[in-house]
Amino acid sequence: MPYMTINLGGVAVGVAVILWFLVRWWFAEEHRWTALVPFVLALLYGMVAALAAYGSASALGWAVWLNLWAANVGGYAGLVWGVGGTAPDVTRAGQLALTPGGYVIVLLLTVVLVALCKFAKRIPTGKIAAGAFAGIAVALSGNVAGVASIPLGSAVNFLGSGFNGAFG
Repeated sequence: MPYMTINLGGVAVGVAVILWFLVRWWFAEEHRWTALVPFVLALLYGMVAALAAYGSASALGWAVWLNLWAANVGGYAGLVWGVGGTAPDVTRAGQLALTPGGYVIVLLLTVVLVALCKFAKRIPTGKIAAGAFAGIAVALSGNVAGVASIPLGSAVNFLGSGFNGAFG
């Protein structure tokens, strides 16, 4: 499994996706909170998915790595060739490890997200995919969004502790 890192361009792409959907929400969706919920939940899922897949040779691990690669390449191109900046590595030094129960919660959230894309016709699949993409792009960084993935990962571990006690 390739090592997962995020450069400044990748984080910029993740934040750009978030800003795009905030502007869309404000002007096109008339700032109705219910229109923003699917994107935000997918964003949080992307952060948790990045924590779960960090360094693992799994289907989710490869999907996260591909997401990070796309964000890094797109962001690098935008920062270096687009505006003449640089794109240094901004991967946070220590990543939170999920517990076995935390991985159960990530699996269940993955099933829910796929089911929403398949069956929830009123929720645009692109909104869910873009939220997960942006969440993965910012989760491993040392910035505010990356730091937010730590309490999120801890919450997933806490929720998963019920599975360890009941089934483990």
